[in-house]
Amino acid sequence: MRFAVKVIEMKLLLDIKDEKADFIMELLKSFPYVKTKEISPSKARAIAGLKEAIDQVNLAKEGKIKLKSARQLVDEL
Repeated sequence: MRFAVKVIEMKLLLDIKDEKADFIMELLKSFPYVKTKEISPSKARAIAGLKEAIDQVNLAKEGKIKLKSARQLVDEL
């Protein structure tokens, strides 16, 4: 007999003020079912940039903003 097990994980990226970060990390680490991992500032900036790009694409799909064409982007270089 075979069983399929579906593992569901949720990943969160939190922006926390520096003075509260240690407290929040300790709190999260106290839960046995939560894994924590700190990321570098450069990785956090990259993720934030990707999130902003995805948000802009979603706004464009909703017709709320108009994105630049590839030609406009090339002309800016």
